[in-house]
Amino acid sequence: QVQVVESGGGLVQAGGSLRLSCAASGSVFSINAMSWYRQAPGEQRELVARIISGGTTNYADSVKGRFTISRDNAKNTVYLQMNSLKPEDTAVYYCAVGIRGIWAPYWGPGTQVTVSS
Repeated sequence: QVQVVESGGGLVQAGGSLRLSCAASGSVFSINAMSWYRQAPGEQRELVARIISGGTTNYADSVKGRFTISRDNAKNTVYLQMNSLKPEDTAVYYCAVGIRGIWAPYWGPGTQVTVSS
């Protein structure tokens, strides 16, 4: 089994910052990609940022220049530094961990991020 747990969500004013963490544990032999998704009420879940094992990153256009994804391979942990937060960033943020040889990623339960205007 693989367990995925997010942390670091909360309430912040517009323009503020938060740092999310996601740790994978259990039967983790080789992690390929680690990603952050978010879902606001009534909206589709969308990819926010992704980092692969080689260090390549991808970002949604809406967060480029404001969010930074990073990874600590020794800790099987991925981070999302969120700066200059906007009310439209309000959502539940989910971590997805892709394991080599396993067909589907493992998902965390999510952490709420609320940005007040």
